[in-house]
Amino acid sequence: MIQEVFSNIMRFYDYLLKRTDARVRDYPLMQSPIQMTLILLSYVFLVLYVGPRYMANRKPYDLKAPMVIYNFCMVFFNAYIVYEFMMSGWATTFTWRCDLIDVSTSPQTLRMIRVAWLFYFSKYIELLDTVFFVLRKKHSQVTFLHIFHHSFMPWSWWWGITLTPAGGMGCFHAMVNAMVHVIMYTYYGLSAAGPLFQKYLWWKKYMTAIQLTQFIVVSVHISQYYFMEDCEYQVPIFIHLIWIYGMFFFILFSNFWIQAYVKGKRLPVKSEGKPKQNGNANGTEAATLANGTHLDNGTVHYTNGFVVNGKVKEV
Repeated sequence: MIQEVFSNIMRFYDYLLKRTDARVRDYPLMQSPIQMTLILLSYVFLVLYVGPRYMANRKPYDLKAPMVIYNFCMVFFNAYIVYEFMMSGWATTFTWRCDLIDVSTSPQTLRMIRVAWLFYFSKYIELLDTVFFVLRKKHSQVTFLHIFHHSFMPWSWWWGITLTPAGGMGCFHAMVNAMVHVIMYTYYGLSAAGPLFQKYLWWKKYMTAIQLTQFIVVSVHISQYYFMEDCEYQVPIFIHLIWIYGMFFFILFSNFWIQAYVKGKRLPVKSEGKPKQNGNANGTEAATLANGTHLDNGTVHYTNGFVVNGKVKEV
């Protein structure tokens, strides 16, 4: 029985290697699913087990400068990805409706394949988001949703560009996601830069609205497939997965929006003249706001959280 299962796995593995699009076979991390799976499993192990234990008896690292550099590098990188997606078809030859997978080796197609791989590779760089959380002891932000999103995205995208590197309508969500990341990392970069830039972050609340808009736009675009009389997209399973993924995260982010901005209390938590859980060791208390901002000893910090029964719940 075990031998038969192993034999079937090996047959599928051989089939997969033969099925890998020749146009991406020489790109890094594209030779086998084993490499990227090991990287992502190591990521989960490090941020959930090794990192918290390493930081248990250490003070949070001051990573202001690395975070500012990292976030603004991601702004420029994602802006470049958006530009390349546009020039590779979305602003030139695509119809924004039933755009099929291009199997040619034309310069524009190869350009689309290259930017699809760059988007895929950017997901590995984004794993540093979690590393910063761990080293700064922001363990409450390393949630299941955060880990799932950061590990599942590169894993699923490996299959996407292995089988459909010039994905046509199936790569629209990548371009939209990169657009959103330009905005997100701009916000994170300004936030990491310190109190001097806090006055420019009044639009924090709209970050969630931008995310929700992303999932709506992607879902509406991909839903066209189900209403077209004639759309022979070559690998329709990716259409279904993109739609499911968009709706799944729309529900999760909608729940956050409701908890944070509809049900959340927007007034500071009243102090009682004694040390609080979120105060410092000498009894200085922190005022916590429902919009995820808290003031600790006069310093403003930005988190992704909402107030429930007077306590901040971070996501």
